[in-house]
Amino acid sequence: MTEQGERWTSEQVLALAPDDASRKAGSKLGTPGPWSGTGWGGQGAKEGAGALWGRCAGSGRTSYRAAVDLAGPAYTCSCPSRKFPCKHVLGLLLLWAGDAHEDGDGTAARVTRAEGAPDWAESWLAERRTRAAAAPAAPADPEAARRRTERRAARITAGAQELERRLADLLRGGLAAAEQTGYGLWEETAARMVDAQAPGLASRVRELGALPGSGPGWPVRLLEECALTHLLDQAWLAGDRLSAPLAATVRIRVGLTASPEGPVLRDRWQVLAQYDTADARLTTRRIWLYGHDGGHTALLLSYGAAGRAPQRALPVGTVLDAALRPYEGGGPRAELVEQFAAPSPTAGPPRGGPVGAALDAYGRALTDDPWLDAWPVTLTDVVPARAEYGWQLADAGTGRSGTSATSAIGTGNTDTRDIGTDPTATREAIPLTRAAQERAGLWRLIALSGGGPLTVFGEVGHQGFSPLAAWSPAAPAETVPLM
Repeated sequence: MTEQGERWTSEQVLALAPDDASRKAGSKLGTPGPWSGTGWGGQGAKEGAGALWGRCAGSGRTSYRAAVDLAGPAYTCSCPSRKFPCKHVLGLLLLWAGDAHEDGDGTAARVTRAEGAPDWAESWLAERRTRAAAAPAAPADPEAARRRTERRAARITAGAQELERRLADLLRGGLAAAEQTGYGLWEETAARMVDAQAPGLASRVRELGALPGSGPGWPVRLLEECALTHLLDQAWLAGDRLSAPLAATVRIRVGLTASPEGPVLRDRWQVLAQYDTADARLTTRRIWLYGHDGGHTALLLSYGAAGRAPQRALPVGTVLDAALRPYEGGGPRAELVEQFAAPSPTAGPPRGGPVGAALDAYGRALTDDPWLDAWPVTLTDVVPARAEYGWQLADAGTGRSGTSATSAIGTGNTDTRDIGTDPTATREAIPLTRAAQERAGLWRLIALSGGGPLTVFGEVGHQGFSPLAAWSPAAPAETVPLM
């Protein structure tokens, strides 16, 4: 135990790794051999939050200097890696995490406490403290911003009209012809949407282009996605007749930048899951949080250039005393306004409910956002089961009390109907997505269950359920990442 709280576990450290290669390389550096000048203490960007530092021997003469501000956490390293955190930072954190066990055995810690950080680490920490205390920048010229918004809206309108003509041509020629035309026409259309400053429409067009010939039933999937794209086009073109919440959702879906709005919510936010998705242009990191006091689920998004992991990373299974502000549009996305202390250990899984309640929550969310791909839910007392079409999560039928899935931060929905107490209630199951069934996390989930009930957090959508984290009754305080 440190003055900043319990040390992280090795699993929580490895969950910060941007990819498997970094995870393996960092594990090799989590031993005392390559390290010198290690220490912890000092003052991070937040009051009461400490820092770690050390030098790691590299392949050349000069050792790499790595430091971690536990308040963020945030990292720095003198190595040339473009990954955040790099293998040296992961190795330093693993070395520090291992001291929790060494100290318990009476063995000397490998990352010892120090009165102050070395000059190179203190300089970086001081810069972070200065930025944290800096006043916010002055607002931009509102009139200039209004003119830029109007010009962009006109370009998006022209792009939406062009996309409508493209969809009409596709349906007029028949869906079967889409497989013959190839991907080039779709990519050309996507490029036109980029020119129209509608990246959301461009992304949907690329998804349409990937469907022809993608397997049995592709014409049905293509027709479904064409219908949703057409609905989005028409919603943008009729934006002045939409309700304010729906209009905000449409703006976000076509690719306009959303802004945080509404009251700041301070809570004990549990880090449920963290994972990256990437395309040729961007790496997106999704971090799911659950507020233990308010019962809301929130999503933090951060971005990195293609091939580079985003800098923000939070240890899965810890709790943040922090304030969030929801984004416009009513979805779960939020902005981290302020973090008041370093991450601390979690007390247990979030509240959840049976499969039926999760599906109800997803259905209600679709009424506000018809283009929603996934919705955060927590399933309680479910077991992995093999079905004819693949793996699914089924209600265990234990008769325990349960509530419906937790509400997203921006919805205001706090429905907690007690469903699990009714012994006559229908026990349901939900299939796992194809991608989830191909990940190693599925076997981790099955092994954790051992045939018994679990609590599982994940994303539910029209393709099924994607599990992201799980908790067993035997160790409810231990979050098991599944990504």
